[in-house]
Amino acid sequence: MLSKPRSRKVATLLAFAGAVSPVAGWHKFYLKQPLWGVLYFLLSWTPIPRIASAIEAVWFLAQNQDEFDLKFNEGVPSSVGTKPLAEAVDPAQITAIADAVRQLDQLRADGLLSEYEFEQKRRQLLDRIA
Repeated sequence: MLSKPRSRKVATLLAFAGAVSPVAGWHKFYLKQPLWGVLYFLLSWTPIPRIASAIEAVWFLAQNQDEFDLKFNEGVPSSVGTKPLAEAVDPAQITAIADAVRQLDQLRADGLLSEYEFEQKRRQLLDRIA
């Protein structure tokens, strides 16, 4: 379970659970922050971890998925059910775009395109892949 990307929804639910239950900090263990989790457990007799858990739950809800992934999934998107890149991109399309970039580079080398124009066109072509 912990080798898979962490879910923002699960982290939010665990944080809210810690805000209302006597023991807080489960979300910290889920997010691979065990030292913080232990600290929350040790301070469970005070209201501090419950308040912090409630604040973090709201913070998780306010974040978008990309921000959450960047912070807690080492930047790896956790989108489930999407196709792998190899299946999502047509190899013929990549070849055609690579040929177009080569032609643009030749036009730039011949002095028919400025560096700025080349970069704009190159980015437009590469954006078609993603």
